[in-house]
Parts: sequence; structure tokens; C-alpha cells
Amino acid sequence: MDRRRVVVTGLGVVCPVGIGVPEFETSLAVGKSGVGLIEAFDPAPLTCHIAAEVKGFDPGRYFEAREIPRTDRVQQFAFAAAQEAMSDSQLDLASEDRERIAVYVTSGIGGIRTLEEEVTQTVARGSSRLSPFLVTKMIIDATPAYIAQRFRLYGGTSSVVSACASGTQMIGDALEAIRRGDADVIVTGASDAAITMAGVGAFASMRALSTRNGDPDHASRPFDRERDGFVMGEGSGILILEELEHARARGAHIYAEVLSQAVTSDAYHVTAPDPEATQIIRSMRMAIDRAGLTPGEIDYVNAHGTSTPANDKTESKAVGEVFGERFPRIPVSSTKSMIGHLLGAAGAVETIAAILTLKNQVIYPTINYVTSDPECPVDCVPNVARPTAVHHILKTSFGFGGHNVSIVVGQAPD
Repeated sequence: MDRRRVVVTGLGVVCPVGIGVPEFETSLAVGKSGVGLIEAFDPAPLTCHIAAEVKGFDPGRYFEAREIPRTDRVQQFAFAAAQEAMSDSQLDLASEDRERIAVYVTSGIGGIRTLEEEVTQTVARGSSRLSPFLVTKMIIDATPAYIAQRFRLYGGTSSVVSACASGTQMIGDALEAIRRGDADVIVTGASDAAITMAGVGAFASMRALSTRNGDPDHASRPFDRERDGFVMGEGSGILILEELEHARARGAHIYAEVLSQAVTSDAYHVTAPDPEATQIIRSMRMAIDRAGLTPGEIDYVNAHGTSTPANDKTESKAVGEVFGERFPRIPVSSTKSMIGHLLGAAGAVETIAAILTLKNQVIYPTINYVTSDPECPVDCVPNVARPTAVHHILKTSFGFGGHNVSIVVGQAPD
């Protein structure tokens, strides 16, 4: 039996440079930075005072008033993006078999804002003041459950967590589930909203964050020699994945095809990447091979590109090994230069950016690139978007603990 093919028929985004895909798309094209001084709380006690926050998000556009205090910001972002993606897909749920539609949505951190608020209140006023909604606002699998409940989707839910590779792995897992025949349609992606005193403070104490507090617009600078850490972001990216013939039968608009996934583990360190990049290289090669392609048929790499010294150096080494003589010529850009690092949601939002590259035949830039680094000799598409013929994209994501995920997306089938 021929392998079931999987395509993307809907997109939804909530992120620091756009609430909704059209705004996100415009911001990517002009290289807009979403980084600024933190407004969610007073960051003065911390070494890092900057983040890429979602500004102007109104949960009242998506929820009834009584539902807002019962949901964490992480769930609100996810549902807003899911609603946009479902609308974009033009799925007529009234005529669909809802038992064949699943929800694979995850988070790297979950409802940390709720947990922080409730712990603070408990210390001040005692445990009797704990909210009865604490658990459902905090746990990661509440997000896909909430989306499934709102749309009445019965095909199963999943929320695999692999740190900052979570969103990309969720898309790959949805791909495999549709190929197995578990579902015909899957709502997939990730959401994170960890810009809190504890969230930012924890990463700051690890010295993982940029401290370019006086110049936030230029703080996220992947592959630049002066990079000094990542900038935390927040948001959600949701995609509608659909079996190809199911999409064709209903006349759906198809953005792209998801061709493959590959997952490996460094088994090296709880946070640091293996400097030899052995398993990162293997994940890239496996994804390309499983897509039925060669490295010479990959036109662009949407990199993990965090703006930390170790990650960018290691990823550059891996790309060099995989692409060999083509290394100086293959574009390798980082969406995080504009939106910051959305933690578990990063790969989902960045995959949407890659799909928009396929749609528009434009590679979006790595902004804030000023000083070249001999340890990162990638063509990072510096500062200005580049019109280019693009047929196949390799998307990479890596997470604390040595989680490595690579997927390949290609142009929509004829």
C-alpha cells in the first residue's frame, strides 16, 4: 500500500511580531524585532530585563468572560492560534467525522504563570486560597484537551514534551499518526507563555539569557560573534495537518507537504549540546533521507539558531557536515532573531515561517547580524529577506537534555 501523504491546510499564529498569520507574515518580510523591555512584571532584581512579549492580546476575543480566569495564558494563546488555523483550513466540522480528527498540541513549560501566582498566594494567605482551576491551568495536556473540547474532536490528544524541540516533534508525531491511519486530520503545534519572574529568572540564573538590556531590539543575534544568550519569547503556532486525498476531496487549499521527521538524543549533558554534534547530524541526515531526498535537494535550513554561543556553534558544525561543499551556499536563517525563543512553541511557529517561505518564495532574514564569527560560517541571510526559489526546507530544533528533532517540508503537491 502506498504511504499516506500529509499536507498542511491551515495555519494560526500568536507571537511577538504578529497576532494572526497576516501580521506575522508582514513582520517577517521586513525583519521586525519583537524584543523589548519586560512589561509583564518588574525585572529589576534579575540580570535580564528583556523579552519578546505578545502585546495587545485580548483573550476576550476568543473566550467568554467566565472562561478567562479558568485558563492560563498558555492555553489562551493556543486556542486563539487553533481557531485561526481551523478557520483558515475551511474544515466543515459539521460534515466531518470528528472521530478522525485529533489534537496534538504541547508546551515546553505549561501554565507557569498560574503556578507562580498560586504559590505566591499560598505563601501569603494559606493553602485554603488555592484555585480549584490550578491543576487544569497548569498541566501541559490540558491545552490539547481544551482545544478538543471546544471543537468537539474525538480522535485523541497528545502532548509530548521534549523541551525546546517540543513543537517540532509534535508536528512530526502528527505526521506519523496520519500515516499510520490513526486520523485523517490533526490539529498540531505548541504554545508557551513563561515570561514571569520565575520563568525568566530561572533561565537567567543559568546564564542562558542575553543581558543586552540597553539595546533590546538587537539582543537576539544568532550566529553573530557578539551574541550573548537567547531572548525569551512567548506565543503559539498551530497547523492543520491533513491526509492528502482527504484534503483534495474537499477542495482544500494546501500550503505545503510534511515529508519526514527524525528524532535523536545526544545523551551527553542536561543542558549543553554535544560539541561534536554527532546526533544532531544524524537527525538531519535521517530526516532528509526519509523525505526521499539528498542534501543537494534541500534549498534552505530554518535553523534552531538560539543566539547562544554553544548552540549556534554546534548547529553550524552540523550543517557543515551534512551539506559539505554546499555549506557556504545553503541559506541557514534563524526566525528567533525576530521573535525570540518561544521555548516549546518555537519549532511550531518557526515551521509556519518556513511554510510561508514556500508560499512566498522568500527566505526571511536573520536580523541583527553585524559581526561574522569564524565558528559560525553560515549564510544566515543577514538582515534582509531574500527572494529565492525554494522547494524543500529542513527545519531543526534542539532542546535541553539533548533532544534533537529535524523535519522536512516541501512545496504543495500539484
